[in-house]
Amino acid sequence: MPKGVQRLISLLAPRICFNIALVLSGLTVAVAQPKPETISISLSDYDRPIIADLYKPNGPGPFPIMIFSHGRAGKASERVQTDHTIAHSHPDYWLEKGFAILAPVRPGYGPTGGLDVEDSNSCSGVARFDRTAKNAADVTESVISWARTQSFVRKNRILLVGQSVGGMTTIALGARKIPGVVGYINFAGGAGSDPDRRPMSSCQPDALGALYRDLGKTTTIPNLWLYSVNDLSWGPDAPVAWHRAFQEGGGRGQFVQTGPVSDGNGHHLIGKGKSMWEVPVDAFLKKLGF
Repeated sequence: MPKGVQRLISLLAPRICFNIALVLSGLTVAVAQPKPETISISLSDYDRPIIADLYKPNGPGPFPIMIFSHGRAGKASERVQTDHTIAHSHPDYWLEKGFAILAPVRPGYGPTGGLDVEDSNSCSGVARFDRTAKNAADVTESVISWARTQSFVRKNRILLVGQSVGGMTTIALGARKIPGVVGYINFAGGAGSDPDRRPMSSCQPDALGALYRDLGKTTTIPNLWLYSVNDLSWGPDAPVAWHRAFQEGGGRGQFVQTGPVSDGNGHHLIGKGKSMWEVPVDAFLKKLGF
């Protein structure tokens, strides 16, 4: 081998090894999932503590915080089993942006337990989506107030994110002018579905549209609504009508309907459709100064 080539290899070899080590290190970080701390939050208005998952970025803080509102399983036996409420791998996105994450389990679910106060009677009789949204939002607002007392939280940099019934909860919270809350993101928000027997259709879409119209009347903070065209709970048309009703009430915000989620159910957009929601969420956070 010519001496010049040998010399070049000897110069490059350490750098090549170093770069390979960096790549392998990056792969290790990407594979490892963050572990939450399970905490118990005592609130004066509730007779039992609210159990929540808490994630924190590295460092002393204080951090902006994302409050996550979970969805609602259709069966009581499934609601009792509600444990970690935030979609698998979703915390990575927020931790990388420097957010702490607080994901409370609301009353009637999993380890928090207690009475189920979110039943909307949605697919039979008169739907009470307003009752579901109010009761879910009441406890979550109390959790937000608790979070603002914590030293690791930036009290004026609170973002709300919700999925399904949690998305509806987030829309309700966004209409309340809660101190410190600067915006919200609604993933597939709604209530009243039976995807097994009535796929791609909401049970009472007009009733939910009426609620969103009312919530639009008092919403002033920036917001982003995200739905997929193949959402088995709502279908493609109802979410468009819901956001239109929200606007008719005076609400202003961005609506994004993505392409189909690959597993066949766009209701899983938050967990399985990151490639479709990451760009609009990045842009939304940039507008908010994050």
